[in-house]
Amino acid sequence: MAERHLRFGENVSGRYYVDEECIDCNLCSEIAPDNFMTNLKAGHDYVHKQPETPEEEELCREALEACPVEAIGADGETLSPFSPPLASESRVLQGVP
Repeated sequence: MAERHLRFGENVSGRYYVDEECIDCNLCSEIAPDNFMTNLKAGHDYVHKQPETPEEEELCREALEACPVEAIGADGETLSPFSPPLASESRVLQGVP
């Protein structure tokens, strides 16, 4: 699971981010190229734009779920108005451990 305190500095502020666990597989930038970008010099991906539409939100969630090392987080500073809660957030909201 990604950790906010380990996120890369290139990530823009917002819900989604990439942390230091990234192995530069580029899967996220292939799934959501409008939102994820590769830092070729540093060898990792990062969020260069937070989702602005429901379609972008869906692609970012897909990238998060597909990340082989769970380096993408969705518990950043702000939530978008059309962001449905993640499964873990749903359990907390419903009072389920």
